[in-house]
Amino acid sequence: MHKLIKFLTSRFLWVLFIVMLQFAWIVYAILRISGPYYAYVTVISSVIASILTIWIVKERSNSSYKLSWAIVILGVPLIGPVLHFMFSGKIVARHFSSKFIKIDKIVRNDVKQDEAIIETIKNGDPSLGRIASYLNECAGAPIYDNCETKYFKTGEEYFEQICIELEKAKEFIFLEYFIINKGLMWDTVMEILERKAAQGVEVRLLYDDMGCIKLLPSKYKEKLANLGIQCRVFNKVYPMLSAIHNNRDHRKITVIDGKTGFTGGINMADEYINHIEKFGHWKDAGIMIKGEAVTNLTSMFLGTWNSIEHTDKEFDRYYLKAEEIPVENPRGYVQPFGDMPFDQEQVAENVYLSVISNASRYVYFYTPYLIIDDELLRAFMLASKSGVDVRIITPHIPDKKLVFLLTRSYYKPLLDAGVRIYEYKPGFLHSKCCVSDDTKAVIGSINLDFRSLYLHFECGTFVYGADAVGELYEDFMNTINDTIEVDEAFIKAIPWYTKMTQAVLRLFAPLL
Repeated sequence: MHKLIKFLTSRFLWVLFIVMLQFAWIVYAILRISGPYYAYVTVISSVIASILTIWIVKERSNSSYKLSWAIVILGVPLIGPVLHFMFSGKIVARHFSSKFIKIDKIVRNDVKQDEAIIETIKNGDPSLGRIASYLNECAGAPIYDNCETKYFKTGEEYFEQICIELEKAKEFIFLEYFIINKGLMWDTVMEILERKAAQGVEVRLLYDDMGCIKLLPSKYKEKLANLGIQCRVFNKVYPMLSAIHNNRDHRKITVIDGKTGFTGGINMADEYINHIEKFGHWKDAGIMIKGEAVTNLTSMFLGTWNSIEHTDKEFDRYYLKAEEIPVENPRGYVQPFGDMPFDQEQVAENVYLSVISNASRYVYFYTPYLIIDDELLRAFMLASKSGVDVRIITPHIPDKKLVFLLTRSYYKPLLDAGVRIYEYKPGFLHSKCCVSDDTKAVIGSINLDFRSLYLHFECGTFVYGADAVGELYEDFMNTINDTIEVDEAFIKAIPWYTKMTQAVLRLFAPLL
């Protein structure tokens, strides 16, 4: 009864209720107005829908995304154009996006690439040089060579290490997470943060409002301020129809004194460390970075923080130089990078495409969702047909059933091309990683789905020749022992009506 009352009085429910009322009113108004003049309105709306579809087709955006909107607009010409105006984000989110682009340019000016490193990389491995140059140029993310890395194959390992490193903080702690929920994990971290803030350490917390709308109280920011912890809420959810609500901060970042950084797929909630069970055993992954590459994570955090409210006048005081960061066993190259939906550059997808296309022996992926566009689908298929060992592990127990149906709808074309697909039998796999040829890896928050690749703020770490590469490979090969391999018999066993549902869902995958 207590849980029911809490749900019925939650901010999430009331926001959803008011938004649905707004949508119902708009539909009613359109139908009411069109009633006496139905023939004229039908002709006019069809003309508008046709013009809008032509405009969408000529846009510089993903072809699958354009197809989905074209179906909606032409299929329901009375309401489709209105839905596009409200939810496509092309007009409504323009003011919202301009703040982030402006701050991003300012922050990038303080983070410069050491050109000697780029030249060394290009001379040793041209394919790596191309990826590193792209991320530096298009994401403002330099690559570094004076770093240590540690890969975490579970949330439990990540949690243990992050607590150890937080205890060492002397100057500042920055945390940016999509989901925060009270429990063993967050309460333990909060106890450290509260104590560090009392010692004079600058502590900042940034969390996504949609990710935490059912988990944290609306006045949580004020509560933290009373404890000496600065807090900002990303893209606060208001009860209105708006495309802005699509753009979420899906990043997971912790920065300690500019020397140590954490990122990956792990949020601050107990299911991520298997303290509570939601969908069987929860498998996740993360990475710890020590060294100058932490600068990129610091830059990402400060960019988002100041996009909400521009208060920092100097950014470089948070960036340490290589000589200020003692590293015991530096190895390989490390390049943390961010991706945002407003710069017309699909950074994360392009990195994945580069890793796949440059693979010579193998490329292995962890992903909780496999909802990909034609470019990624073709890249996987071409790599496999070219003799590259391509493997993908997805969950066996889903967290979202419709998304799981969509994920399985991509199995057959991949299998036909020789890609090997596995489902993690013990439960839900939330890791977002790839590893290739014993040299390259990407570890971060980026799912293989349209939301991560086109709508969300994301982050990842590209590593080359570092310890994390071998650690991720070893984890992947061990995890295969806990999977079910998908084969033709698996596909044939899917009922025809499920396949029909999958086909329909595929048409609207970019909008889900």
